[in-house]
This record gives sequence, structure tokens and C-alpha cells, in this order.
Amino acid sequence: MGCELIISEKPNAAKKIAEALADGKPLKENMSGVPYYKLTHGNNDIIVGCAVGHLFGLKSKSKDNFPNFDIEWVPKADVSKKSKDFSKKYLNTLKKLVKECDDFTVATDYDIEGEVIGLNIIRYIAKKKDSNRMKFSTLTKDELVKSYEHKQNHLDWGQANAGETRHKLDWYYGINLSQALTNSIRKAGTFKILSTGRVQGPALKLLADKELEIRKFKPEPYWEIEMKGLLGTSEIVATHEKGKFRNESDVLSIITKIEGHPANIKEIKSKEFKQQPPYPFDLTSLQIEAYSKLRIPPKRTLSIAQDLYTSGVISYPRTSSQELPESIDFVKILKLLAKQKFFEKDTQYLLSQKSLKPNNGKKKDAAHPAIYPTGNIPANLDGKERQLYDLIVRRFFATFGEPAIRETVTYIIDDNSENFILKGTTTKKKGWLELYAEFGKQKEEELPIAKKGDEIKDINILKLDKETTPPKRYTEASIIKELEKRGLGTKATRASIIDILFQRHYVEGKKLEVTDLGLKINDILLKNVPKITDEAMTRGFEEDMNEIRENQIKPELVLEKAKKVIIEIVKELDSNNQKLGEGLKNTFKETKDKMETIGLCPKCKKGTLKIRKGKFGRFIACDQYPDCKTTISIPSVGKVIPTDKKCETCGGLMIQLIKPKGAQFVCLNKDCPSKQIDKSELKNEGKTCPKCGKGKLVLRKGVYGQFLACDQYPKCKYIENSVKEGTNKNQDTLNVPTDK
Repeated sequence: MGCELIISEKPNAAKKIAEALADGKPLKENMSGVPYYKLTHGNNDIIVGCAVGHLFGLKSKSKDNFPNFDIEWVPKADVSKKSKDFSKKYLNTLKKLVKECDDFTVATDYDIEGEVIGLNIIRYIAKKKDSNRMKFSTLTKDELVKSYEHKQNHLDWGQANAGETRHKLDWYYGINLSQALTNSIRKAGTFKILSTGRVQGPALKLLADKELEIRKFKPEPYWEIEMKGLLGTSEIVATHEKGKFRNESDVLSIITKIEGHPANIKEIKSKEFKQQPPYPFDLTSLQIEAYSKLRIPPKRTLSIAQDLYTSGVISYPRTSSQELPESIDFVKILKLLAKQKFFEKDTQYLLSQKSLKPNNGKKKDAAHPAIYPTGNIPANLDGKERQLYDLIVRRFFATFGEPAIRETVTYIIDDNSENFILKGTTTKKKGWLELYAEFGKQKEEELPIAKKGDEIKDINILKLDKETTPPKRYTEASIIKELEKRGLGTKATRASIIDILFQRHYVEGKKLEVTDLGLKINDILLKNVPKITDEAMTRGFEEDMNEIRENQIKPELVLEKAKKVIIEIVKELDSNNQKLGEGLKNTFKETKDKMETIGLCPKCKKGTLKIRKGKFGRFIACDQYPDCKTTISIPSVGKVIPTDKKCETCGGLMIQLIKPKGAQFVCLNKDCPSKQIDKSELKNEGKTCPKCGKGKLVLRKGVYGQFLACDQYPKCKYIENSVKEGTNKNQDTLNVPTDK
């Protein structure tokens, strides 16, 4: 019997599959650093190889056509310089393994992306039209063995066709529209590569609409009446039953009416209500809860969840389902989780129940159940990874819990026929909240014990002057929820779309504020090519993808429809070319100037400090050069953002430096007292440079403070950080050279 090649999506998944299927221990081998496994399963000789995501990408067959729809699949190394060396070795390894086998099984992630990865490997490496298909939602031994024993003898062609169509659609939109925008700005006399996409345009418009609503908002005054006093020995704060008053005169009239009058509890009401257990996590709800409870950005949540999945400790995270089927064996999972001391108490409680029935939601996914822990014990988890794993386990527990019972008690206080309301809500029975642990904490507002007729003493009536507030900005989590609600993007791509908007500097901040650049780009597109921002059109194509997946419509029809739309958009771009190009040119010029301007030069008091680039990297200089020769070196790595902040120590200008490990504010004054150190601590000053052996170490001043550096700079760039830790409260101490 011949050999079978099983193709996984990631090296870790290949290892899990090999260990699960091997009758003994799989033999690990590698080629150019790419691992693969040989094993025997029953009478079958098996090799398990792996990809690293997509090994193939779309590329134009000809650059002469525009708009261009003539594309083909080619090795990723031919279309991406970044993945050239990395992906090529995986491609070459699979090419070698294919020659040893005559039967093939795709075991990539069971979704449209995984299906396309597997299809292309079978089609272009194995040179086959079809293959077997394993379907699984966890990388546990039992499920992998079951998946192999019950594998399909064909690919999931609905997923494959939908996935391939999506790739082609995104290529059609991304390449053709980006080229058209770039052509527009080129005709205006400048050059800048611009990009947009099928979902990026509508997503930016959604955020821009909210930003404009906020900026146009005009606050309106309103008033509230507050009663402070003592109920027994407890201080209370009650509010007038009418809540907001639009007329101040009404408030003053009521205050005059009740001034000096006694107040008593007129009525006591209590109402119990149930809080049902939460639904199991789908990807979107996991991202929202992780952001709310743990402050983990959605893109990072997906990345951590994917790692937890490939480690075998949770199920497949890219799911739309809020349902946990009985087939996953709740009891077995709970018994496994009981081996982890953090969960022992709660698993014992759940296992003691007569039945286990999760509070399933309405959202379904034909491919995968909701996210759940497998019970396998994770190794070496810490930080955010540990927190996210705990959240997933606790959510799993909570779905089996009883409803929580909460009670709201209301005291109605009468003061000369004017009613004030005092409310408090407490938990009477924790139910599922206890299983959710720290993630289920509720606000507890217990009122002082009282009875009808009790008097409020030491009364103080306050008139509160307030203003209406603008709508809240979206967060990274709430915008993903809104995109899902509107049918824009997919569960796996929404976080990356928002990330692109950050990279383009269209949005910034934890509460997504659209920048002036983002607003102007959106406005230009909306006025000249509104189809790019058309939410309904994008949603329509998402619905087409679902129909392709269900084999209800042919991919060719969807692609032809897309071609017609893109041709129309390109025509609109051409007819508005000059106007569009000038608008984009001016927008980028204004934005560039704003991002480069630091502030008034502290030396000449006439010029403006600007970010410049020179032979040795970025620096800040006065624009009155050569009359003013003020220069300040800045680190070559990281984003520099001008700010309005002033140094607390010297009052100097400050910038914000954003690096992969975080952001910090830095004072630009090299002589700021917070940056000075005691020279007696500079033990190595004057000594020979340990790097070049020629120069001497001398004291320098940089943006972060003082440091020792070789006097042979720039031939020798050796430095020693000499700033005492914590000497400058405005920034962290970093080992970075900044000045000559």
C-alpha cells in the first residue's frame, strides 16, 4: 500500500496530528528547518507535513491591462518579498514529500481560508484535482483520530469556492482601486502609493460619520436636583423623580418649594429579577469581552486564541457559533479541567449537578461549535495568554450556571409633594456569576435599612448644572461588533481591517478618533467615488459568499458582477481625476506638515521646530536655518508624534515616541534638570572605547538624557547608558543614542 500525505496548516498542528495518529511514536524529520513526521496508523504509512498559512498568492498575468482581472495563483514567494525565503522552504518541502506519496488528505483549519490553502497545495503541488478532507474543531487526540477515521473523500468545495472567490474579489478591489487612486494623485504632480479595499472604505466611512457627529455636537444645558442627607446614620444621595430639567426656572421653583420642609420615606418598592447565564463565546463576543475585562485589543485576542488552539487547549476560535453541542462531552472536559487546581472547586460543583445544559445562543456555524476549553493542561502560560485562557474556561463554566438573582430596592422620598428616588441593586443569589469569578463582578449598592415614614435628616438640596454629552466614540471592540451587525467583513478579518486604518493614520487612540487625514480621505472618496464607501454593496458581496458556500450560486456570476462594479468605479475615478488628485495631494501635504511640526523654537523664538531626515537619520531642526542652527537628534526607531504637553520639570517641548513595546513622552530640552546625573557616577568617562579601541568615552546629551559615547562617532557608535533609573519622571530610561 502506498504512503499518504496529511497536510496541516501550521507546524504545531502537524505535530499534534502525528502524535494523535501514530501507533507508536512518530519519527520527526526536517528539511531546511521545516519539520515533518513519519508514522504508521494501522496498515497505513503516513507522512504529516505542514504549510505556514498561504503558500500561494494571486498575481496579475499582465501589467498592461487596467482595470486588470487577468490573474493566477503563483507561489507566495513570487508576490511577496517578505515571505520569499520563509514560505519557499515550506513549499519545497511539500514538493519533496508529495513525490513519496500517492494519497493525500487536507487537514488545514476547517474554514474558507484553510480550504483555499489546502486546495492550492493539492492543485499546484500534488497536481491533483481533489483529495480527502479531515474536519475537526480541536487538536485533541480523540477528535483527531475520529476525524481521520471519518474523513471525507473530497474537499469541501463550497468553502473552497467561497474562499477562492473572496481572494479574487479582494484582489480586484485592492489592486484596481488602489492603482486608480495612485494614478489620480500622480496626475496632480506628486506620487504616493494609496490603498483602499472592499471593506476598508465602508469601515472608514462608518467611523468618520461618528467622528463628524461628535465634532458637530453642540452641548445643551440641563439641570438635575439632588438631595443629600442622613437616613439613620447613613449618608444618602437621592435625585428628583423627573431626572433632567430643561428649564432652570423649574428647578429653582422646586427648590424654593421644598426648602426647610421635612422629608420622609413615602414608599418602599423592591423587585427581583433574573440575570440569565451568558452565551458561549463566538469569536466576536470573545474579542469584545477580552477588551472589556482584560483590555486586550481584538487583533491580539485572535492571535492568542489561535496559539491556544494550536497548543490543543481550546477549540477553533474563528467561529460564529454560540452553541455547545452535547457531542463535545461536557463531563469529560470538566473532569480534565478538574486536574487544574484553579478550577477544581467549580468543576466539582458542576459535575455534582443532575444535568449539564449550556445556555446556548442563536448564532450558528456549520463548521465549528462555540469556543470551549478542551481540558488539556496548558504549559507555560502567563500574562495576557493566561488571562485569556482563564476567561474562556470561566465562560464555559458560566454557561452551565443557574440564573443570578438580583434585587433592586427603591425608596421614594417625599419632600413637600416632590418625590426623590433612591435606588440600590444587590445580588441575592450569585448563580452563574460565581462560576464566572472575577469576570462576573457586579456593582453592589445596598441601601441602609429603613421603613415607611422614616425621616431624612440634615437635608441639603443641590442644583446640578449639567450639559448633554456627545455620542461615544467606537472602541476597537465595539467597532468590530458594529461591523458584524452591518454584515461587513468576516469574523476573522474585522480586527485586521481596523489595524490597517491605524497603520494608514486614519484613526488613533483607544477610543477610535478619526484623524483629519482620515476625515479628508473619506470626504474625498465620498464626493468623487461614493461606491468605494458603499456599505450595501460590500454587504451584498458578503451575502454572495455565503450563497457560494452553500452551493446556491456560482462563483463566476459573483466575479462578473464585481468586475462591472469596479469598471464603473474606475470610470468615476477617471471623470473626477484632476479634482480627486488635487484633493488627495493637498490632504497629504497638510497632514505631512502637521505631523512634522513640533512647535516654536525655544532658542530663536522665531522659527518652528520640524522633523527632518539627514545622513545619520531623523532629527529635529529649526526651519530658520542657517540663521538658527538648533538641532535635536531623535531615535531612528519608532513613531514621533508632536504634542501640546510641556515638561513638568523645565516647561520644555515634549514629543511622544511610540515603539513596539509601548509609548512614552520625552522632553526635548537636553539641559532639563531631570536628565542630569552626578558626574562622580561616570566611572568609565575618559576610558578607551571597548568597541573600537581607538576613541575615548565622553559625556553626551541626548533626548533621553546623558550617556557615554565614543568620541569617534559616527565611525564608532558605541554608547553606554549613564542615566540613573527614575531620574526623569517624564520618560523611561532607554539605552538609545540620540545626539552626536
